[in-house]
Amino acid sequence: MLHAIIMAGGSGTRFWPASRAAKPKQLLALDGQQTMLQATVDRLAGLVEPEHTHVVTNQRLVAAIAEQLPQLPVANILGEPCRRDTAPCIGLAAEIVLATDPDATMLVMPADHLIAASELFQSAVGHANQLVADDPGRIVTFGISPTYPAESFGYIERGAQQADAGSQPTSFQVTRFREKPTVEVAREYLESGQFYWNSGIFVWRAETILAALEEHQPVLRNHLRAIGEAIGNADYEQTLAKEFTAIEGISIDYAVMEHYQNVLVIEAPFDWDDVGHWQSLERIHEQDEDGNTIVGQHVGIGTRGTIVRSAEDHLVVTVGMEDCIIVHTPDATLVARRGDEAALRQIVERLKEDGLEDYL
Repeated sequence: MLHAIIMAGGSGTRFWPASRAAKPKQLLALDGQQTMLQATVDRLAGLVEPEHTHVVTNQRLVAAIAEQLPQLPVANILGEPCRRDTAPCIGLAAEIVLATDPDATMLVMPADHLIAASELFQSAVGHANQLVADDPGRIVTFGISPTYPAESFGYIERGAQQADAGSQPTSFQVTRFREKPTVEVAREYLESGQFYWNSGIFVWRAETILAALEEHQPVLRNHLRAIGEAIGNADYEQTLAKEFTAIEGISIDYAVMEHYQNVLVIEAPFDWDDVGHWQSLERIHEQDEDGNTIVGQHVGIGTRGTIVRSAEDHLVVTVGMEDCIIVHTPDATLVARRGDEAALRQIVERLKEDGLEDYL
């Protein structure tokens, strides 16, 4: 049976000041309609039943997520005692689904991506599910055809094309996973035509990913095993807190994907956006005649190429602004030059250093 695992524990620091610890990016409606998490769950309608849909997040976000997703059983919102990156998150989810379904197949995906055309997404997942059913030891991932030499994404190098049947999306053997490159290397990847952006979306058997963790991360696997053995017992919460906290954080790419051999990548037939920073709003909302992206109330004089986001009851007026980002919230306002990603990444650390934790 197919179980969906939605990873929703990220902090979304590049979307400060709208994204905060108590309400990070995945709980925001950046498109003005649904929150990113709600859209992710809705994308599964008809593909995965609500009782087989699990959200893994930080414990402090469980109540907020349960409020946004009343269609899911509360028990399916799994609260991690602390952040330990994606490999422990995925391993914990595998233990949970195996406790009720020994033959579980997992669809693993982040909560904070925008994917258009749900029917194409579901068709691609169905194809991946069949590829895993044909070879239970196989891992299937989805690659995004790159459109520019991105430095902020991991890459997947493809090998031989598989003999997929009919009109299913094309799949390839994975040669290797590559970490975030320099712009020069990314340009080489783009020109070669043999690389995809790593979407972070996977399909695999639960027992397969745990066996891979056993081989490549045995210490991590031992902690997960202890948690799995405690499921259903009175001391489960205590065991979860003890064992999960003792895990050393590591991403699933480092832990497994860079080592695992039997991996296929499907060339994603759906539109995908990781919505990684405020400039992503340009791809979600239309621009005015001066190239400005406006969400909320705004009056601009001599303003061009600027992104403005504010609350509906707050007016932002700009004069002579060009290529800027302006984000207003009730207690904090960001004004920045577009493209200054390095500085934007430093905001949260600077607030901590200056004793301004109330704004985190």
